[in-house]
Amino acid sequence: MVLRWLKRQTYGTVGYVSRTTGSAILKLGQELSLGNKYSSSRPAAVLTDTARPSVAGAGRHRGWDTARAIAERITTPLLPDDYLKLANPLWSARELRGRVVEVRRETVDSATLVIKPGWGFSFDYQPGQYIGIGVLVDGRWRWRSYSLTSSPVTGGRTITITVKAMPEGFLSTHLVGGVAPGTIVRLAAPQGNFVMPDPAPASVLFITAGSGITPVISMLRTLARRDQVTDVVHLHSAPTESDVIFAAELAKMQTSHDGYRVRLRSTRVEGRLDLARLGDEVPDWRERQTWACGPEGMLNDAERVWTAAGIGGQLHLERFAVSKAAAHGQGGTVEFARSQKTVTVDGATPLMDAGEGAGIQMPFGCRMGICQSCVVSLVGGHVRDLRTGAEHEPGSRIQTCISAASGDCVLDV
Repeated sequence: MVLRWLKRQTYGTVGYVSRTTGSAILKLGQELSLGNKYSSSRPAAVLTDTARPSVAGAGRHRGWDTARAIAERITTPLLPDDYLKLANPLWSARELRGRVVEVRRETVDSATLVIKPGWGFSFDYQPGQYIGIGVLVDGRWRWRSYSLTSSPVTGGRTITITVKAMPEGFLSTHLVGGVAPGTIVRLAAPQGNFVMPDPAPASVLFITAGSGITPVISMLRTLARRDQVTDVVHLHSAPTESDVIFAAELAKMQTSHDGYRVRLRSTRVEGRLDLARLGDEVPDWRERQTWACGPEGMLNDAERVWTAAGIGGQLHLERFAVSKAAAHGQGGTVEFARSQKTVTVDGATPLMDAGEGAGIQMPFGCRMGICQSCVVSLVGGHVRDLRTGAEHEPGSRIQTCISAASGDCVLDV
């Protein structure tokens, strides 16, 4: 039965696969009754060094997991993807994939991408989490992480991310102005701790600026869907009114929900929000659970104000970039031992970027030094933490997204 299924796929009988693959493989897995339950789900800190983040939801559906294990065994040396992609490019046993179904302009320099995830994606993410997306550009897969702006819905079919084009951001510019509907992208499972609990706190304060509104719009949409917009104050800053992402939706939400109050601030006219005088805007801010996302300076100010007030535990921050120390590293030659590739880099280039520039499939997650998904072993030489300036010696486990070469070094990748 297995060989007949594979043969049908090999010779392109796609209709058969799309109608019956699920039930046929599930039945096959039950009939063979393999004792090993297949699952690629592992903690981020112990991911195989060259593996992408695991398939979300693996281990929850035993029939499908067993079928993938069977398929891997009987198609060696070919992988299941070699057959699955004949039926549907979104099917993959190794990685999450998605198809861009719509690109919707939000402002002159931002756009929302509507993505239909493929096999293995779980829609039970939490509002406020981010997702990794890989796009093939000029023959190279380029990866970045963006906040999910959609609301998690059981049985959902699409997700959205909203991207603001940055002058120094090659991929963000491409996603806003160059990606076409129908493009197949790679995805990393949703993650992040900047989330809105269920049920929501009785009173909430959102402080956002620029594209920092993206994780919060997912929270707002989720609160509205759950009918939990009870007492929410939202302070949002942008250079001008035309730069406010989701402006129409925010205005509509304020009209339709008595418990939502939004204050938009045009910084070119009014200046930046002074958090030291937050009481002028929100008198009861000390009594609210607060979520803040925006420029690094704003978040640092928020930390100081909340800490000084003795309520640091009520402040939740999301940082889009890691603060880096001055680059004093000397750089050097980086050897990727398992990939048998070598590159020469300066002391400011993250090892992750160096590897991806050489075409190596590096493990990744947040790319900000938070999630630990990019950790690999340092076999030889020294590397420098770009945030603190601390040097790591051979035998250390290092985060490649925030580490650079400090002389010649060897990585177990």
